[in-house]
Amino acid sequence: MIEWLNSVRELFNHSTIQSFKIKPMDTVLGIDLPTWWFLLIGALISGYGILDGFDLGAGALHLFFRKEQSRRIALNAIGPVWDGNEVWLVIGAGALFAAFPLVYGTILSVFYLPFILFLVALIFRAISIEFRSKEPMHWWHQLWDVSYCVSSIVISLLLGLVLGNLIQGLPLTAKHEFVGRLRDFFNPYAGLIAITVLSLFMMHGAMYLLMKTEDRLYARLTIIANNTSKFFILCFIATSNATLIYVPHMTRIFKAHPELFVLPMGAVLIVLNIRRSIEKRQYRRGFISSSITTALLLILFAMGLYPNLVLSNMDPKGNISIYEAASSDNSLRTMLLFAAIGMPLVATYTVFMFWTFRGKVKLEEHSY
Repeated sequence: MIEWLNSVRELFNHSTIQSFKIKPMDTVLGIDLPTWWFLLIGALISGYGILDGFDLGAGALHLFFRKEQSRRIALNAIGPVWDGNEVWLVIGAGALFAAFPLVYGTILSVFYLPFILFLVALIFRAISIEFRSKEPMHWWHQLWDVSYCVSSIVISLLLGLVLGNLIQGLPLTAKHEFVGRLRDFFNPYAGLIAITVLSLFMMHGAMYLLMKTEDRLYARLTIIANNTSKFFILCFIATSNATLIYVPHMTRIFKAHPELFVLPMGAVLIVLNIRRSIEKRQYRRGFISSSITTALLLILFAMGLYPNLVLSNMDPKGNISIYEAASSDNSLRTMLLFAAIGMPLVATYTVFMFWTFRGKVKLEEHSY
């Protein structure tokens, strides 16, 4: 890892480094503090994508389950864990604010409306899960079922939309001022990324539900998992080709260091293993593979950006690097110490939560 990070820095000549205004920085294990925080935030976002990804996928599939009992089982499969999974998003946003305040402010300013919609959808997903079982009427259940499904789809699409625009670059001036319009967000490439994220989450959620269900719902989910995996593979192929053609800067690191090509090849093999696992009905292995796929795709995204966090498609001087946006060394060092203590605690809590609620879902009197 250290050798790779050093090799990436070699891609930038002296004038580029000067444009980042890099000053001598403290290092930990040979890696400078901004890079450590870049890696940490990447890990948090990956954790959120893996954990809340199957929640969102299960929600997006919710209306495919027609029977009341099936919908209740699907809700109770994610009921004990969905709010804990969102903790990773909260910590990731807090880490971005603390370590790279310029990036935090720029991204929130640029994506103001998408993030407002994102928060509204998060709220409706939460109240849909909690309110559904409060009344016995059919129309009440139907109302919150639709709300739960739609909000899960909207969240997934918005995450993909933001990711697609960050990959392409934003219309920022040399002073990091946004000069675009709202309709600029809804471009074909960002739309393709959004659909790909939704397809990935739906497949991921289907395999999680397969590990938690049995009987008729299990049989129904085997068909859904098969179809969603095919849909995701088509989206994966289309997105890969579109990235190679229309976003060539994301491949710069692989052209400079061909040995790193093992990562995208690994992603392809893992995606193929998802199909193999589904065909053999090894859904636990398929779920692990889809989790690795989520992490690998985000790693490839990070490698294409580093050492930048935000790219400008108007003026290279508008790019925001981790060095330009970083907080002071003292702040980064102190927060890194707290992160070294806090991250294992969050990971331990997550493991304990899933271990406690392991096994197939059984409906009880107090179930959702």
